[in-house]
Amino acid sequence: MDIFSVLNMIGGLSLFLYGMSVMGDGLSKMAGGKLEAILEKLTKKRIFAVLLGAGVTAVIQSSSATTVMVVGFVNSGIMKLSQAVGIIMGANIGTTVTSWMLSLTGIKGSTIWLQLLKPSSFSPVLAALGIIFLMTSKGESKKKDVGGILLGFAILMFGMETMSGAVAGLAEIPAFTRMMTAFSNPLLGLIVGAVLTAIIQSSSASVGILQALCATGAVHYSVAVPIIMGQNIGTCITSIISSIGANKNARRAAMIHLYFNLIGTTIFMVVFYSINAVVDFAFLGQSANAAGIAVIHSLFNIGAVICLFPFSDGLVKLAELTIPGDSEKEVPEESNVYIDERFLENPAFAMELCRAKAREMAELVQTSIGLATEALLDYNPDGVKEVERLEPVVDQYEDVLGSYLVTLSSKNISVEDSRSMSIILHSISDLERISDHALDIANSAKEMHKKELSFSQPVRREIAAINSAVMDICTLTVDCFCKDDNEKATHVEPLEEVIDTLTKRIKENHIKRLKKGKSSIEMGFVLEDILTGLERVSDHCSNIALELITSYDNDYSTHEYYKNFSDEERASFYNEYEKLLKQYPLTKKEIKKLEKAE
Repeated sequence: MDIFSVLNMIGGLSLFLYGMSVMGDGLSKMAGGKLEAILEKLTKKRIFAVLLGAGVTAVIQSSSATTVMVVGFVNSGIMKLSQAVGIIMGANIGTTVTSWMLSLTGIKGSTIWLQLLKPSSFSPVLAALGIIFLMTSKGESKKKDVGGILLGFAILMFGMETMSGAVAGLAEIPAFTRMMTAFSNPLLGLIVGAVLTAIIQSSSASVGILQALCATGAVHYSVAVPIIMGQNIGTCITSIISSIGANKNARRAAMIHLYFNLIGTTIFMVVFYSINAVVDFAFLGQSANAAGIAVIHSLFNIGAVICLFPFSDGLVKLAELTIPGDSEKEVPEESNVYIDERFLENPAFAMELCRAKAREMAELVQTSIGLATEALLDYNPDGVKEVERLEPVVDQYEDVLGSYLVTLSSKNISVEDSRSMSIILHSISDLERISDHALDIANSAKEMHKKELSFSQPVRREIAAINSAVMDICTLTVDCFCKDDNEKATHVEPLEEVIDTLTKRIKENHIKRLKKGKSSIEMGFVLEDILTGLERVSDHCSNIALELITSYDNDYSTHEYYKNFSDEERASFYNEYEKLLKQYPLTKKEIKKLEKAE
């Protein structure tokens, strides 16, 4: 083996690891955080947790990513330790899928069907398709992700082939053969497997390297078995590192992962080598191949789950004994707005969490404005207190989401996630301002109650009308925002124009009453504050709707959108405005007219 073979081996290893990374990123983006969201919700039954853990890991091609997410779930209080056990077990099964894919490199045969199954035959086709998809995606997120998956898989397989070809000559080197023979010592092989996997932080990658070394013919099953056992222990390093600085339960989740693999490995090694001492397994002296490695990897992980599944609660108790303390959920006081930074390692899922938190924020704001407007006509001290309680909570949502999304923006995210990020970043400030105005309106109601001021019947009718319009625009805006419905968002602006008109008419009516001595200047100040708050709420709703609309069309900014209306669009807009205006009557006459129409 000369220097060029060494360079080929290094290059093959580099391509292999890079291909695995590209394919994993593409698969993660393609899933769009949906699989991880299912993980979060559907883990009440432990057997389902095992199946889900296996499924998600098989799709995103990384047991390390799955276990890191589990640590994050537990740290956030989203998931209990009893639920985490099942997912961790399932992740160990899911990671075996990679070894089966890599075993294709060991296919031998001259028939056309076997030739087609060889990576050297289909990888170039996948690479060509992948690059075509990437170059023709033109902002199409899914097409780009599929291209990344295909290209990543082709690079991974090409790297595997290159690595296998480069190391083939090692069999001729006596020193390499002696080293491989030394690793047949179970303890030494286990340590080597654990250290290698801990360094590259991927059991799938280390198993792939072992499969590539099988091309030398010098790797016997007596060497491969203990190394595979060690690889399962070494992969725990990622979750342990992830748990540093987390709460006790999150650290316990990482310890469950370690204990599961340690106990499973110990049981397997003791049973396997005890039986071997009596029976003497002949296959241990045979040269290993890629498919054989995949079989051993799968049998161990599935067998460990079958053996330890009935003792899941015991693993939880063992982790609690290792990290003693209060077993109650230990999460920050502001846990309702807490997003664990560990999820940043999976940007697609992190974005899904941000969407969920933004929806929570929008719904809280809707609740707040509803309570505030109700207090104007029917004062309820509990309702006002709830508005006061919600305002700082909404502020926390804005701070946490804003900071988290800025950090997330530096990650490799899809086009669709990038658009969602832009909408949320632009909208959370408007939602926070609506919450501020809700508090101002509630304070106005509180002031009126304290000073024993009350609206006259005509003013009550006017306030009821504009309250109804404001609640309708808030409900419509929150619905559009939560569902990402840009089509429905086009109906917000006509309603905002209606609220502007209602505000203007109510102010004009107040001036008329003031001139006739039917209202006071003090009530005028209160009414002015209320109307200003309600009108600004509608303005912020309009901003959110416009952000939704224009995010789908980069040709327009929010300030230019309505200026570029065609005559037909403008006519449709004002037609809708006129219809909406009739739905919010201010006078008795208008109310009666509306009642007759109904």
